[in-house]
Amino acid sequence: MLEISELAKSFGSRALWEGLNWTFMREGMTAVVGSSGSGKSTLLNCLGTLDRPTGGRILWNGKDVAAASGRQRRRMRKSDLGYLFQNYALVEHATVRQNLNYAIHGAWPWKRDDFNEELRQVGLEGRGNDPIHRLSGGEQQRVALARLLAKKPPLILADEPTGALDSENAQMVIDSLREMAQQGATVVVATHSDMVRDACDECLCLD
Repeated sequence: MLEISELAKSFGSRALWEGLNWTFMREGMTAVVGSSGSGKSTLLNCLGTLDRPTGGRILWNGKDVAAASGRQRRRMRKSDLGYLFQNYALVEHATVRQNLNYAIHGAWPWKRDDFNEELRQVGLEGRGNDPIHRLSGGEQQRVALARLLAKKPPLILADEPTGALDSENAQMVIDSLREMAQQGATVVVATHSDMVRDACDECLCLD
């Protein structure tokens, strides 16, 4: 379970938010919405232990990850977290399969998988040897989704995952996130899209 309690974040004298309380749905999708500059991406970074809040607690399965050590935070990111970013966060000079192997097994994996099933699920069957830089934006987002399908993390954070996609690819992203939620994941999506918000089970507004 993911829960935030009296969470606050400031940059100098500017408070993004304070006193933020929420329990995120397990096996569900939560949309994080708000105007530009309201701190949607910052909240996801705090939930994903990439940033620290100014105050309050972030509880993941009862443990306060906001107060955890750097080593504990890295361990959580490796074992429990999956990210889906608007810029895809892929290694452009590597192949599709190499990107998936790197994400799942590390820089020098002893085990190398083909990920045929995950690539089939996102419509990239037979594309494992294609270099990332030759893929379209929509195809790169599909690789990022395949990465999540392969890892099967219990917590998924998606930051504007459909912002640069056409309607067909955007719907594919939403459907994939929904499927992972139905399989037990907690999915948190920062978005300005009405389409994404309406597809979620609940909505946390930062305005």
